[in-house]
Amino acid sequence: MIPRELLKKIRRIQIRTSHMANDMLAGQYHSAFKGRGMEFEEVREYSAGDDVRTIDWNVTARQGRPFVKRFREERELTVMLLVDVSGSQAFGTAGQLKRDLATEVGATLAFSAIKNNDKVGLIGFSDRIEKYVKPDQGTRHVLRVIRELLTMEATGNGTDVAAALDHLNRVLTRRAVVFLISDFQDTGYEQALRIARRRHDLIPVVITDPREVEFPKVRFIELVDAETGEHVTLDSSSAVFRREYTRRARAAAIERQRLFRTMKADPIELTTGQSFVEPLTRYFRARKSRL
Repeated sequence: MIPRELLKKIRRIQIRTSHMANDMLAGQYHSAFKGRGMEFEEVREYSAGDDVRTIDWNVTARQGRPFVKRFREERELTVMLLVDVSGSQAFGTAGQLKRDLATEVGATLAFSAIKNNDKVGLIGFSDRIEKYVKPDQGTRHVLRVIRELLTMEATGNGTDVAAALDHLNRVLTRRAVVFLISDFQDTGYEQALRIARRRHDLIPVVITDPREVEFPKVRFIELVDAETGEHVTLDSSSAVFRREYTRRARAAAIERQRLFRTMKADPIELTTGQSFVEPLTRYFRARKSRL
């Protein structure tokens, strides 16, 4: 039996994200993500205006009059949500945790996928694989994915992007659209990312919080690293400290962007406390124009 409070949360997210998928992002997803190719459907007689390149010369020769081949797009895709649920996702200073933003984005993408009859699956990861939900279709299945995102309790605190990508390649033998949703507070995942990028259509979704770039001036403050448990006391009134904090954060972001750029993996950049609809729409439109 699902607790009443959890049912309310699922319902709130369903209403909010399905509305975005149906209204704000209507048509954008379908245009941005094509099917696996064109599948032969039938042969019919040539009509004025048909492309002569589609003429089936074998049938034409047998029948003594022109016939053309008709094709249809193989629309069904598999969409995989690869979602970081490590300790750092429980951070947020803009009225929203990074994990809450990841859940809403994942739900919106899932509803967009099933609206186009695509399958949706989920891999939740920390420094290990926390949950795997096999890809399937339908609203009931998406609600299960949302429930898992809301209730998943990570047994590991760290982040291992490489292990998550390796697991993805093991469980999915066919090409899929993969949204890798994480704050990417990890290193050493370049090779795994490169392999996954060759096998799948991989889209990084980078989630950050404003305080991860600029530290507030609040004198002494004690912090706990959510992934290592390390305690540290800092004097945030120091201008030197705040400048160095921002410099390191921006340097890490630049290095991450360089990595994605070399692999031609255009990221979707999201920030807690801000709407994710416009960044998603902008990405879909840019992708459509490239296609």
